Amino acid sequence: DVQLQASGGGLVQRGGSLRLSCAASAASGFTFDDYAVGWFRQSPGKEREAISCISEVDGTTFYADSVKARFTISADNAENTVYLQMNNLKLEDTAVYYCAASWSLRCGNKALVGVSTTYDYWGQGTQVTVSS
Repeated sequence: DVQLQASGGGLVQRGGSLRLSCAASAASGFTFDDYAVGWFRQSPGKEREAISCISEVDGTTFYADSVKARFTISADNAENTVYLQMNNLKLEDTAVYYCAASWSLRCGNKALVGVSTTYDYWGQGTQVTVSS
């Protein structure tokens, strides 16, 4: 059974940085280079929002306008981990962040990046809180 583990969240001041990690359980034999990996976030009272995606298969990435130029997604195949580097954090970035993996998705397909049912596996979420 594939399990994704999202980590790296925490409390940070406005303008600060955090790096989130999404790792797959080694025992599963799962490798990210076969999947697209998306990062989502959800804050209280709001819908879950897709903010970034990377697909190693075709080398495409996606960023929501709200995080473009501030967040960077990357994959380390040796570590079997996908990272989300978040810089210049804003108060509105406060949310629970989730990673998810999809066998069929290519991140250049913007119409599907934000569709939850596109993804086969989900991590449990990590809280990011940005304070003033």
